Amino acid sequence: MDREEATVIANDAREQRGLSWANLAEVAGRSKVWTTSALLGQQAMPTDVAQKVGAALGLDEEVVAALRTSPSKGCLGDMIPTDPLMYRFYEILQVYGTTLKELIHEEFGDGIMSAIDFEMELDRLPDPKGDRVKVTMHGKFLPYRVW
Repeated sequence: MDREEATVIANDAREQRGLSWANLAEVAGRSKVWTTSALLGQQAMPTDVAQKVGAALGLDEEVVAALRTSPSKGCLGDMIPTDPLMYRFYEILQVYGTTLKELIHEEFGDGIMSAIDFEMELDRLPDPKGDRVKVTMHGKFLPYRVW
């Protein structure tokens, strides 16, 4: 069984059992963002986490084993996303990407923010004009090596 098949099976089981991403994060003992990312095929689950989540979802050992394999990360392809929500993030990067780059370089120097040593949280902020989405990202700064 490959990683993509395991992702489909695990998510079908999640929906059939009526479990939320938050429920599974609690079972996994990990953040909601990481657990969701893992179950959508973007993270390899450690053995103990895959077994706990597998038990909660009623998955067989073949699927649990596939959840432990290293995925091909960021495999959305080269096309601009067409899903409206994903496109908004693309649009934010198009509008504010150069600003973020300049401000990070001014504050830290020439380098990048790690997507490996990285954390992200998503929160709901009540607002009388309509609830707001708050996304917080933070990653280790990695300076470019001068040689």
